[in-house]
Amino acid sequence: MPTPQPLSPRTPRFDTLSVPKASDVLAAEVRERILAGDLPEGTPLPPERQLVEQTGLSRATVREALRILEVERLVAIRPGRGGGAFVHRPGRESLANTVQLVIRGQQIRLEALHETREAIEPACAAFAAARRSEQDLADLDRAHAELVGAGDDIRRFLLANVGWHNAVAKAGGNELLIGFLSALSESIYAATNLERFMDAGIREVTARAHAKVTEAIRAKDAAAARRRMSRHVCGFARAASEVDRREQVGLTESEG
Repeated sequence: MPTPQPLSPRTPRFDTLSVPKASDVLAAEVRERILAGDLPEGTPLPPERQLVEQTGLSRATVREALRILEVERLVAIRPGRGGGAFVHRPGRESLANTVQLVIRGQQIRLEALHETREAIEPACAAFAAARRSEQDLADLDRAHAELVGAGDDIRRFLLANVGWHNAVAKAGGNELLIGFLSALSESIYAATNLERFMDAGIREVTARAHAKVTEAIRAKDAAAARRRMSRHVCGFARAASEVDRREQVGLTESEG
């Protein structure tokens, strides 16, 4: 057996190649076509057997690619007759879920969540004042009425509170802000000690602040909506940050 000859200085060298899995390649192609708009919402993908024939890949590889897309919520798998894989284009709920996973996975500080909310929610209120419809106003009024009617039911108050803030974002019409705010609101309230924090005084101040913001949105006064929302969320953040240091906490009110 001949002895291998050492490489000469001029012999080319090659780096180790990393070859992607076939399932990843197929998933990437379908993903790109969905995100590019080539495959509208609800479009059925070819049956598994046809995908095998069309791509030349194994049934196991095709199934793995579909599982990847299902986890990413880009396809929905329906079992039984008339079932199969159907295109699902990502919406605001996908963004909210992803943001919540990052918040929990990275253990984002509550202070950072409040800072983010203080940065974006006044803008949501200003957009709402400029763009709101009559239906948006009805949604805000409904959420506010539910909040006021919650009484001492803290869980009901919390759900109505989140609903009102989400209605403000929805009225602004910015899908990214709607998704971000939904995730932030749920994460902030999940991390707040509601039994000690949401006393009657804070609930009353919160209801009045919501009424003032809604009033500015109804009047299409974007500057007032931004200013009032900023005071509201900043005051809430200050009070929440003190909940573990004091038995009694309070929100302050400002006119304007």
